[in-house]
Amino acid sequence: MYWLSDIIMIDNISIIFYMKTIQKYYTAGEAAALLNISIDTIRRWDKSGLIKSFRNDRNARMFFLDEIKRIKNKSGSKTNKFKILKNKKKSRYTAIELFAGAGGTAIGMENAGIEHVLLNEYDKHACETLRMNRPEWNIVEDDIRNIKFEEGQADIVQGGFPCQTFSYAGKKMGFEDIRGTLFFEFARCVKEVKPKIAIGENVKGLLNHDGGRTLKTMISVLEELGYRVKYKVIRSQYMDVSQKRERLIIIGVRNDLDIPILFPKEKDYIIPLREALYKCPKSEGQKYPEKKRKILESIPPGGYWRDLPEDLQKEYMGASFFYGRRKNWHGKKTFMG
Repeated sequence: MYWLSDIIMIDNISIIFYMKTIQKYYTAGEAAALLNISIDTIRRWDKSGLIKSFRNDRNARMFFLDEIKRIKNKSGSKTNKFKILKNKKKSRYTAIELFAGAGGTAIGMENAGIEHVLLNEYDKHACETLRMNRPEWNIVEDDIRNIKFEEGQADIVQGGFPCQTFSYAGKKMGFEDIRGTLFFEFARCVKEVKPKIAIGENVKGLLNHDGGRTLKTMISVLEELGYRVKYKVIRSQYMDVSQKRERLIIIGVRNDLDIPILFPKEKDYIIPLREALYKCPKSEGQKYPEKKRKILESIPPGGYWRDLPEDLQKEYMGASFFYGRRKNWHGKKTFMG
């Protein structure tokens, strides 16, 4: 951060103007000095993906100060910021949940007071989990292609449709573009139910799939069905979730409704995993086979398989080791610790 001062004369009176030059990004050393943390800490956060950096024209790695501040501002067990927000009042709106999985998104809807009229999931184990945790929910265990929907059945249709390749994405065939994909089933539900709001969720990589044409096709399909559409990548680590996970959220609002499309604002802190698990009932958890356990114990905190000696990398990854550097992401999920 730098300051410049100019001295000018007005009616023989010296006026000193201080002008601040705003520096939006910093080297690791500059950021460390400003925030009173070590350079190694900043580099570790960068390596684990908690913060993002880029190379400048001198090939120096640069960091955005605001992002580092948020990570530094993580809460501790003494503050106990983590809590599950629940709406005490039941909403008058209803929802259909597609590709429900174990119910992660559905529970969020429930906590907002929204009642589910139907949840669809194909995997029998996921359905068993749903029934055990929410026996009152209407869970339909079936291939979504076999389900018929009715107009006005729900106010909201939500689905984290699996990401499948679009054979015809970008040919501007509208609704016909997506036949054969599971997004088609999501869109079919929207077409048949005509909900007030449609919400889709997918991985961040959908943004650039097929040069962006896949996402463009999805948006055009929803627009063709009569919806205004916006999308945004949401970073869960700034949404009171103790895990680094980025998801693309697509929201469509029916054209005849004057409802603004709003996305949640990121918080200025993160919550460590230890705080989210505070007072969590003890569990035996999963026990790894002895051989795998020894390998995993060789990985340093915050690391992943590339931090292992090369012989152990090959043993752990098997044939995947030889797929090239593109596999660096494999198995790397960063939790706030």
